[in-house]
Amino acid sequence: MCDLNRKIYQTEERKDPFGQDFDINDYQAVSAPHNYIEDLKALPETDKTRMIQAGIDTEEAKSSGTFIQKDTSIIHAHSLQEGLEIKPIKEALEQYDWLKEYYWKLMPINTDSFTAKAHTDLHNGYVIRTLPGHKVILPVQACIYMEKEGLNQNVHNIIIAEEGSELHIISGCATSSHMRKGLHIGVSEFYIKKKAKVSFTMIHSWAEEMIVRPRSVAMVEEDGLFINNYICLKPVKSLQMNPTTLLAGKGAVARFNNLLIAGPGSKMDIGGRIFLKKENTRAEIISRAITNGGNIIARGALVGEVPGVKAHLECRGLILNGGSMHAIPELEGRADGVEMSHEAAVGKIAQEEILYLMSRGMSEEEAISTIVRGFLNVDIPELPSQLKAEIDKAVGLSD
Repeated sequence: MCDLNRKIYQTEERKDPFGQDFDINDYQAVSAPHNYIEDLKALPETDKTRMIQAGIDTEEAKSSGTFIQKDTSIIHAHSLQEGLEIKPIKEALEQYDWLKEYYWKLMPINTDSFTAKAHTDLHNGYVIRTLPGHKVILPVQACIYMEKEGLNQNVHNIIIAEEGSELHIISGCATSSHMRKGLHIGVSEFYIKKKAKVSFTMIHSWAEEMIVRPRSVAMVEEDGLFINNYICLKPVKSLQMNPTTLLAGKGAVARFNNLLIAGPGSKMDIGGRIFLKKENTRAEIISRAITNGGNIIARGALVGEVPGVKAHLECRGLILNGGSMHAIPELEGRADGVEMSHEAAVGKIAQEEILYLMSRGMSEEEAISTIVRGFLNVDIPELPSQLKAEIDKAVGLSD
């Protein structure tokens, strides 16, 4: 599997498609330590507000556990449910010899300069694991938070759903209200074992001058399910990610859902790749993107390697107030009998839709807001109601 991934990722690094260059060394890799917090009620109110905007419930009323990293320090990590393990990755690597069989096994260290930086200058990150057969229905909260101006934050996360288990994660990434500039590098490796189910909902709420470089790979075994939801509705200077999933077992399923809004000055290069490697595997990538003066590249790639696989890719974009939208759907069939399709559309809000809603008593602004909400309303099956509520809340905060 490692050799295969090295071939996949060897050509991953590419120049910024928007022509924006920056030097990693311009960002600081050290910050002052933050104290561990036993009770999240002790968090500063300003931090709570920013975390809530990224989908984190600081009351922990409807969660099965919480992990919070602030800058380079772990300030909170614990599980509230039997069969669920949550640990900082540095601690877990020291405690568990078996974890070395998962660490940097899906994502090659030399994928690009960002993964190399995460390896040589690791700050921390988390390990979240469900034991065999355990159903963790209430979501786990994982918050990566940045406060120090000009920080380069490097994290590595490992998620393991053992055979027959179920796991739902809300990953909220955010910056403090006063922070403007920083670099976040995040490496994540997902292992979804036989008949396991994982939903991972990542909500980004960054500062306007942030550079963000997530790198992730997931492997799904026989009859496993992986739902990967990504939501970024707030301004960010430069965001580039292309998560990859390997459907490595018969009957494995993967679904990607992306909701994006790029405001003035924001540059987003968002992708998703799914390799259907075994018979009866299924894949779907759904992307909704709005540019409100920013620039978006929306990528999607499906690769069918064996007969009897089915996959669909859908990318739709709206241009509201300038900016640019570039949809790049890719289908690659490598065997007879694959079924793959795609739809892509980029346009603007139809004037007749606005006029119709205005005729019903709405102002023009209210009409446009209603249409945008409907456009971003993507039905994501298999999610607990708590996760759906958090997504709805994030869309509502985008107005």
